[in-house]
Amino acid sequence: MDLDASSELTALLIKWSDGDESALKQLIPYVERELRQIAHAHMRRENRNHTLQTTALVNEAYIKLIDQRSKWQNRAHFFAIASRVMRRILLDHARSLQRVKRGGSIVLVPVSETTPELYEPSADLLDLDEALERLADFDSQKARIVEMRFFGGLTIDEIAAVLKIAPVTVARHWSVSRAWLQREMKR
Repeated sequence: MDLDASSELTALLIKWSDGDESALKQLIPYVERELRQIAHAHMRRENRNHTLQTTALVNEAYIKLIDQRSKWQNRAHFFAIASRVMRRILLDHARSLQRVKRGGSIVLVPVSETTPELYEPSADLLDLDEALERLADFDSQKARIVEMRFFGGLTIDEIAAVLKIAPVTVARHWSVSRAWLQREMKR
């Protein structure tokens, strides 16, 4: 996205935050493609036979973002929050499937109707979420950087703008956080 489009998107986000409903209609073409790219990035980390589709993830995230009515600082802030929302949707989906798998909502089905390829929630996603929660308990800023970089695909400069810190600090925190998470995930 070029600078003019980025600043126009930021202006529309601010207008929408201030209650201008017409700004929301103008925003849709700008954000749809990038929301889809973020959703694809999230879905690439999921199992192939995931029951939630990219379009459904985008739609759910879009609805939650509209309901939030946050004060958007800029484009990077919006997409960082969008990525976080998508991550939460996928985690909620994985947790609900695990509850079902563990007998949370038992429905008796004859064996002849079962299918051998049922979706298994990604253990890696749940493990990563737990590790991120531990990181957030220890250092919430580092956890936010991981979310924005890993899940949102934001650049170091975009994260620095959202968090209002120097890009070199973001890069250092990103490096330390990645090493810490890798160690935590091996446990």
